[in-house]
Formats: sequence, C-alpha cells, structure tokens
Amino acid sequence: MDIFRMNCELLATCSALGYLEGDTYHKETDCLESVKDLIRYLRHEDDTRDVRQELGAGQIVQNDLLPIIIQHGQDKALFDASIRLMVNLTQPAMLCFGKVPDDPVFRHHFLQVTSHLQAYKEAFASEKVFGILSEMLYNLLQLDWEERQEEDNLLIERVLLLVRNVLHIPADPCEEKKVDDDASIHDRLLWAIHMSGFDDLVKFLASAQSEQQWSMHVLEIISLMFRDQTPEALVSAGHARSTEEKQRDVQELEVLRQKELAEKRSRTLQRGTRHSRFGGSYVVQGLKAIGDNDVIYHRNIHNFKHYTHDTGKTLRRVPKRNRQAKESKEKRRSALNVRLFLREFCMDFLENCYNHLMYLVKESLIREQTQQHDETYYLWSLSFFMAFNRGNGFRADLVSETISVRAFHFIERNITNYYEMLLTDRKEATSWSRRMHLALKAYQELLLTVNEMDQSKDDSIRQSSNVIKSNIFYLMEYREIFLTLLRKFDETKQPQSYLKDLVESTHLFLRMLERFCKGRRNLMVQKKKVRRKKSRGDKNLPNPETTPEALAEAFRIVEEELKTSGFQLSESLTESIVPFDATSETPLEEQRTEAMVRVKDAMLGRLGPEALALLRAAREVWPEGDVFGSADVDPEEELELLKQIMHANLPRSSPPEPVVEEEDDDGLELEEEELESVQVSETEFNFLDFIKKFASSNIVHPYLVLLKSFSKNSPHTNHCIVRMLHRLAFDLKMDALLFQLSVFNLFNKILSDPAAAAYRELVTFAKYVLKRFFSLATENNKAYVELLFWKNVGAVREMTEGYSKDGEGTKQTWTEEEEEELRKLFEEHRHSEVPDIVETLLPLLSGSTRARRQVVTQLVRMGLVDNAKELKKQKIGTRIVLWTEEQEEELQMLFEEYKDSDDVLGNILKKLTAKRSRARVVDKLLSMGLVSERRELYKKRSRNAHGKSSGEKMTEEEFLSELTQGDLDDSMDKDEGEDESEESEEDEEQEREESQNHVRKSQRVPAPVERRADVGNMVTALHQGGMSGPLLWLQNCLNRTANDREEDGLSQPVPLVPLTETNEDAMDNKSIQRLLRKLGMRPPANEQETFWRIPAKISVSQLRSAAAALSLREDEPRVGEEQERPSSQPEKHLEEEKGEEKEEEAEVSGEQRTQALRALLLSRKRKPRTTKHTASVSDFTSMEDTGSTAKRSQKKKSAKRSRVMDDDEEEENEADSSTAMDMDTKSDADSEQEDISAPVKRRRKMVLIDEEEDED
Repeated sequence: MDIFRMNCELLATCSALGYLEGDTYHKETDCLESVKDLIRYLRHEDDTRDVRQELGAGQIVQNDLLPIIIQHGQDKALFDASIRLMVNLTQPAMLCFGKVPDDPVFRHHFLQVTSHLQAYKEAFASEKVFGILSEMLYNLLQLDWEERQEEDNLLIERVLLLVRNVLHIPADPCEEKKVDDDASIHDRLLWAIHMSGFDDLVKFLASAQSEQQWSMHVLEIISLMFRDQTPEALVSAGHARSTEEKQRDVQELEVLRQKELAEKRSRTLQRGTRHSRFGGSYVVQGLKAIGDNDVIYHRNIHNFKHYTHDTGKTLRRVPKRNRQAKESKEKRRSALNVRLFLREFCMDFLENCYNHLMYLVKESLIREQTQQHDETYYLWSLSFFMAFNRGNGFRADLVSETISVRAFHFIERNITNYYEMLLTDRKEATSWSRRMHLALKAYQELLLTVNEMDQSKDDSIRQSSNVIKSNIFYLMEYREIFLTLLRKFDETKQPQSYLKDLVESTHLFLRMLERFCKGRRNLMVQKKKVRRKKSRGDKNLPNPETTPEALAEAFRIVEEELKTSGFQLSESLTESIVPFDATSETPLEEQRTEAMVRVKDAMLGRLGPEALALLRAAREVWPEGDVFGSADVDPEEELELLKQIMHANLPRSSPPEPVVEEEDDDGLELEEEELESVQVSETEFNFLDFIKKFASSNIVHPYLVLLKSFSKNSPHTNHCIVRMLHRLAFDLKMDALLFQLSVFNLFNKILSDPAAAAYRELVTFAKYVLKRFFSLATENNKAYVELLFWKNVGAVREMTEGYSKDGEGTKQTWTEEEEEELRKLFEEHRHSEVPDIVETLLPLLSGSTRARRQVVTQLVRMGLVDNAKELKKQKIGTRIVLWTEEQEEELQMLFEEYKDSDDVLGNILKKLTAKRSRARVVDKLLSMGLVSERRELYKKRSRNAHGKSSGEKMTEEEFLSELTQGDLDDSMDKDEGEDESEESEEDEEQEREESQNHVRKSQRVPAPVERRADVGNMVTALHQGGMSGPLLWLQNCLNRTANDREEDGLSQPVPLVPLTETNEDAMDNKSIQRLLRKLGMRPPANEQETFWRIPAKISVSQLRSAAAALSLREDEPRVGEEQERPSSQPEKHLEEEKGEEKEEEAEVSGEQRTQALRALLLSRKRKPRTTKHTASVSDFTSMEDTGSTAKRSQKKKSAKRSRVMDDDEEEENEADSSTAMDMDTKSDADSEQEDISAPVKRRRKMVLIDEEEDED
C-alpha cells in the first residue's frame, strides 16, 4: 500500500467519524467502526510512524476524539474505543522510536511526532476533558469488586495511562518562553486536573486497600505532576519570605555590586588622560616571538596583563567523548495558584497516602513485578516528599516507611548497578548517569532526614536515628560509598550538578560520622578484605623444556632408565598411581587428556617409572580405542607410545605452575589462595584513619573541578569544598597534596576576583596553603618542580620530610660468595632428617640478617628446590596420620585386655607405642568396630560398693574423686570433638600447662577484704528470692577480673556476658540492675552495647569488696544449703601440702569441679529435705575424722579464687575462713557435722541426676 492511497484511506476514515459544528459534535453512524479502523491502522504503521504523523497533522484528537468523549460519553463502547485510540496516539515519542534517532531523516520524524504530542497536551488542558475522565473514573471506582467486570478494570487502567501519557509530554522551550510565576501549558493542565477533582481520585487510589494494583500508575502520575517543581518552592508558597531568604538575596546582590564596582575601577585605570587614536607600540624584553626577536606589543599597555600567544588562534575543537556532560533542564517556578494547590496535595498525600503507596511500590520492585526502570519513580518520590516533609515542619511518622536501613540498602544497590551500566552501556551513558544522579539525591535525602531526626525533641525519634546511624556506619558498603563515587567520577559522563550533590552529601555524611564518633570511645565497625589469587609470575615466558632438543634429551634419559629396570615397576608405585579423580566434576573424557599431560610432565621431570605406571593405569581406565595402547602391548610399543606422547602438542586445562613465583617488593608469598574469598572482621573505627582514605589525587580532583565554578556555586557548596580540603591540609597535615600548579592557578583566580570579599572562607584557605608552600620552598629547593605533578601520600611525605637516598628500600641482593655459601650449606643438610631445613640454615649463614622468605626465594631461584611449597613451614601437630597393620593389632590387643576395666581409653593411651591423640584413638576404635558408640569408652563409676554407698569409712577425698568422675568423662567428649588437623601431643601438653597455671593462680589467697554494708539488705533479699545462682556468677566474674587486673597491671572495661538463660534473665531483673549500679557497674552506653560492664576505673580492692558483698554473712541462713565452716587449723595443713605440690594441684582441680557441680545443683529448683535424710547424714558425720575436715577446709580456702571456665557452672563461694576461725570450740563441732552432711546430700542428688542422664 503506497503512501498516497494510505492517506486517502485515513482521510476517509477520519471523515466517517463525524464533524464539529460550533461547539456541538455530530457523530456519524459508523463512528465506532471508524475509531476501530484507526486503531487497526496504527497497529500496522511503518518505522517512520507515518500514520501517527498524518493523524497528528489532521488534528484528529483536538477536532474529533476529545469532542466525542465530552459530548457522547454515555456511549460506553464509543468512549472505550476513543480512550484506547488516544492512549495509542499520546504514547511518548521515545517509546515509538526506541531512542532518539541518530539518522537525520528519522530525527525529523521524531521531532514531528513530538510536536504533535505537544499540540495534544495543549488540547487536554481543559476542565471539560478532565471532568469527563474524573466522572467516568469515579463511577468505575464506586463498583465493588464483585460487580466490577474485566472491561471496567481495563477502562480504569486506560484512563490512568492516558493521563500519564499527557503529563509525560515535554514542553516546547521555543514556543513556551514564559517567565517564572507565569502559567505554562503544564500548569494549565495541572489546574484542570485540580478543578475537575481528578487529584482527589489519585489520592484515593494511592490510599485505598482495595486498589493496590494501580499503585505504580498512581506513582508515575504523581511524579509527572511535580516534575517541574522543587520542594523548597512548594514549602515557601503562600508564605512571607523568611529572614534567611532575604539574607541570601542580599549576599547575591552584594557580590554583583562588588563585581560591577571592580569592573568600573579597572575601566577607569585603563582610560588614558588624553584620547589617542593610536595605542602605541612596545617591545617586551625577555618574551620571544615566533623568531628570535622580542615580542612587539601594539595595544594599550593597560591590557598587557591579559596578553597571550593564543590570541587570534582558532580554538581547538574538543572531541565529543571529552566534552563535559550536559546539565539537565533547570526547574521553573509555576504560577502561585498552582503551587498552592500542589502544596496542599503534598500535605494530604504525606498524611494519608505516602507510607502505604511507597510500601506497595517497594514490594513490587523487589518482586520484579514492574517494568524496566520503574524504580526511578520510586527514587524521585522518596527524595521529593521527604524533602518537602523536612521543610514543612518535620514529622518522622509521615515518612516512616522510607526511613530504614532497608531503604539505604535498596538505594545503595541501585547506585552500584547504575554505575556498572554506565561503564558497560556507553551509548546510553547519559540516561544511566541521570538515574545514578536520582539515586544519589535519594541517598542524600535519607541522610538529611536522619540528621533531622537527631535534632528532634522526642527521645524515641532520636533513639531510632541512632540505631539507623549505627547500622550504616557499621557496614563498610554504606560507609565507603561516597569514597567510591568520588574516585569514579567522570566529568564527561556525569554533569556538574551530580558532582555538587555528591560533594554536599559527602560533607553531610562526614559531619554525621564525626559527631557520632565523638560520644563513643570504642566504635566497632565491619571490615571486609577481598583475598584474590596471587599472580603466578609471567605466564608468557617460553618454557625451555618444550624445545625439540630438550624433549629429545629428556626422552633419552627416560628410555635408558626404563631399559635399565627392564620395564618392571614396584608394587608400591603401581598402587599409588591414580590416573583420574572420581570426585572431580570434570568429565572422564577431559580427564583422559589430562592423564596424557601428566604422563608428559612425568617424562619432562625425568621420572620414567612414574610415567610408565601412569600410562598402564590409564590403559585400564580407558581401554576403548587403544588410546593408551592395547592390553597385550609389548614394552617396545609402550616406549614408542611414550615417545609420541612426549612430542605431542597436548592442550592444558590450566597453565603449569612456574618454578619461581615473582612477587612485588614485599617479597615472596609462600601460600597462595586457590579461590577468591571475602574475609569479614570487626575493627575499632578511627575517624582520622577514615579521612586518610580521602587523601588521594583521584578524590581531590573532583573537588577542584567543582571549585573552578566558585563564583556560580552556592555558599554552602563552597563551604563543603573548603571543609574537605581543610580536613586534608590541616587535620591530616597533608597540605602538600594541594601543591600543584593548576590548584595555585585556581587560588590566583580566587584572590584576584573583584568580589573576593564575598568568599572569605576560600580566600583564607588559599592564603594558608600558599603560605605553607613558600615556607617549604625555603627548605626544599625541588618544591617548584614538584608543582608540575600530582602527588600520592608517599610523594607528599618525601617532599615534606626529605627524599630517600638512592638504593634505600630496594631488595637486598645476594653476592656470589653468599650464593655459594648457601649452596654448600643446603647440600650438607638436604639429606639430614631435620624437620625444617630452612630454620637450620638461617643461623648458619655468616653475617646475614636475612628472613626466612628471602632464603626460600633464593633457593628456588638457584634451582636447589623445585617449588617454594617444598620448604613450607610444617604446622605443629601430630604427624602420624595412617595406622599400620602392627599398630591396629596392638590397639585391638590393648582393647581386649582393658575392655573390662573402669577406664578403657585411659589405659589404652598409656600403653600405646605410637602416641596419638584421644580423638584419633576413639575414631579408630569406632572404625574397627570394637565399640559401637563413644559412651562405651567413658569411665565407669563404682556405685555398688557397700561401704562407700552407706557412707562408712569414706573420706572426703574419695567422695570428691567419685563426684568429679562425671566431669572427666564429659570432658572426653570435648576432646574427641576437636579438629583432628590441629590436634597434637604438643597441644595437649600446652593445655595441661595452662590448666596447671590456672590452678596455681587459683591457689593464691587474696588479702582480706572489707564487706560493703550498703548492699547487704539487697543481697539478702535477692538470695531469698532465688537469685543465688546469678549472684554467685557475678561474684566469680568480679573475683576473676580482680585477679586479672592484679596480675597484668592493666585496667580495661570487662563485659558481663551471661551464657545461661538463668543469668540472662537475671540481668534483666530490676533488682539486679539496681544492685549493679550500687556496686559501680556501668549499663550499656548505647545501642551498640548489649551487656553491662565492669568499668576500668574500679580498683582491685573495690572489686573484691563488691564480690564479698554478694555472699551471705555467717549469721544469715543460705537458701537450700547448710552453712559450712572451715577447719580451725589451716596453717598446719598448708605446711603439709607445700611438700606435695602435684597432689595438691590435682586435688584442688577436683575440688574446683566439685564446687562447679554444686553451683549447678543449687540453681535447680530445690526440694525440701526430709528428716530421714538428715538423720542418716548425722550418723555419717559422727564417723568423720577432725583432721580430714581441717585438710578439706584448707583445700577449699586455697581453691576459693580458682577460675571456672563455664559461667553457667560457676562455683559457689564458701563462708569466709577468717571469720570461721574466730568461732567457739563448741560451735566448731556442730559446724563440722553440718559441713559434712551438706556434700552427702548434694552427692545423692547428683547421683540421681547422673543416672537420669545416662538413661537418656
């Protein structure tokens, strides 16, 4: 169909719609069918959008479609079809063509379609049109979901799309040359929306629970309504000008006035006293012209300071790729009545719709239920309405949906994505840059809102602000986002408005971070470190062994070795060769090629038997095709096959590892990472260390780019620039970072500006930097040369502190004599059985202070070892891994011998010839099937002994040994659960030494402390209230901290970390918290702290006094426990025990475990003791010897300060021995009976508990 015939059809179809007579539209009978025909024509238009252009030129929307919906809206079918057609006709030109065409012909068609759209927009700016649309939409929304049909939902969506398309049409800057406060076409359109009540329907759709499906359309309409507005202009609409605004205008006028006066003065100076037609001619001495002569200047001498050789030259054309990015169109101020209506709309929207609508849109974006780039509407709405809320009397509850860490994460993720697309999609770099700017504005507004929350009078709002700040300052992604954006700034892709917002956002973030750090001593933040594969040297170096001569020589050596051995292989070599990896994800076919490569590598390494064994093993795995030879191949044929493999060019899946691994100046990295990994750790944050990351020329450069337009910048923008440069030059003492010629040229422009008085901060800073440079130039004669270069931190340090001498900082070279000495020493010790040959060589090297890494590197370079990994330092651990047959037989024999003993595993470990760890012996017994579970190897308890069960002739040492039996068995589980790779006999010895040290520390008897009387009633009430267990835990924490501070001489805050549910609940108890405050403990200071802390300022004596105050006095009854009294003769037994140190340590360790078990029992729900038990116990106590009682009491005294590692099984402190020794002799007898009876009762309860656990 050619174009002329098509035009005729379009005209005929348009004529069949009807005609407009005056204000009345008369439709034809075929009006509906004609509208449908036009929809069909649009569906088949070509790439030039010819049908759309013809309909636009015929003004079908203005003359036909709009009158139809206004006057014939009752015809639902015709109304629906007309809406469908107008939705198609008003869709954006960018959507029709995909992008702005580069071809001139298509660009013309694009502009034609755009001009028709602008005419449509002017026609839609009518109250009648939006009145009909509002009425129709209102009627449809009145229908319930049960009554609403599918056609009704389609019509609702089409009306919303039509309004969105009309609002999206851009303004024509050539036709619409209006000043601010004048009504544009867009303003008239907004006023028509307001007068028709359509804006109220939009707010209803945004807030209604039943209309959630239109949330994205509603947000698009709202964002397009406010696209020409600024939050500040709407906030100030209808209000008198504030004092700040008046002061700002006065400053701007003052700057302009000073510039005008300066220009007038300069013109006066240039004007001579007598008018002359000739300016005169001058010779400029010292300034050469094109030739060898001096320059002759033919103008007025007053203008000579502006002279340049470039005068009269044609300006060099800047390529497009190097041009600065264009700024987006500036905002304009709408008419006052439009701004007032939009201000009321914003207030109602924030009050009733914002949180609900933003939640729905965010969920749709996260679930990817929207179209591409719809998140830009969300980002714009977030920044606009939060800024309006800040300016219009800030209320945090109105924007609570978007004030969260999730919002920061969402925006940060979008910024990262936009930047990646900016680099990859170069053709659409401008669009991605605008989206990135939009995301940055949203991030900036979030920071401004959180900063506003800090200044709120409501404590809950300030607390919420602190929680958000602690999260964004803790995570490295949020903390260093501005650092990354400044480093990656590109002025050819990102406009100066983006840089302005970036600098101001960075200033705000640093100010908030600095204020946040001031009130906190130790701020912990997250730190991530990416560990990558180390470079394996130069992989492109030719391998000398791959030359034909080298291959022939290597194969000759292999051939002689194989013929000498008669092609016979040892049994151990045959069994150890595995040609493929069954656990690898690589297919077997690819592993076949890798097997050939392994055969070739073995021959290159002169390992003939290994190559032949690998060839035969591969033949068994891949027999098909006789790739590795047939099953009955002769040795000579095998040799020929090896020769073919040697000279074949085999593909390698990965390059071979080089012999020498080249590293940077720091040295050789011995251990390389196979995979990239991100290590996350916590570190203490230091604000100055964070500012040091900004001390880079890549970050200073964007600030200087923005500073070049200092006369156009706002005072706040200039302040942000100067503040950052001041942090670097003054706070970090790195003013030399700004010693650069272009910076000084910029400072010269600032100082010579006529309005310099208006930039006092800039002038002061420029003078400071220049003064510092000239003072440095007197000491460093190379300072003027350094002006030509940008400097890093190292260059700044050298410039200010002095340059390093030649040769400093370079690697320490090896002389020929040192290499020869190293070679001799290595040859002498290489066959020795020393565990680490490098550690042996280090002290033998004469006159050298070389490190281990240097020696290993030199050995590799000299070819004495093939790879640095061969000299890898062996880890401390058990080197015996495999079990021989003899060792297995020995283990089975020992198990058969001791399987009926009380301690099977202990006896086996003592008798084993090859010493192994407990865990490996247990695993071997399980794998051999000698035991079915670990419980069978536990120590057995003898509960059936008649004498001891009745309590006769049982000393307390025997009782304690039985009571602590379970602890030793339980500890065996922990030993067996340790990592086998790190377990060793050395580790066990170290643990034993540490435990002995703990016991010795626990035996120290502290000096008597004074009890605090001010907390006695509180402690008594807590004991009676069932808080004995938590108080005991607190008492041990205080004692342990006192011992640590006394030994180390250091005082640091110690957190009280409850590890059991009982202690955790107790820390939330108000009475416990009052007690802690009374004792001087510090509660959590901020939201980053969770636990109470023992302050560093509390002395050791105060800690012990507080610990003593947590126990009951002798005259106060203990809950569920009889009072115990120590022996009256501790000195005697102390002298006896000094000669038996080892036995004493073992006994004290047992007593320590016993008291821990007692504390665990006391924390359980106690049952009343019966009279029968008391009577039986009294019989038992009468047979106890007084000497053993004194000895036991002395042990308790020596173990009173012992450490118990598990906080949930803390020992319960006994009564103070010094108080007990002053009691009467008569009361001693009574207390001795009670002293013995209490352990027996607890022992019986413990036995019952142990039996229940065994049954489980």
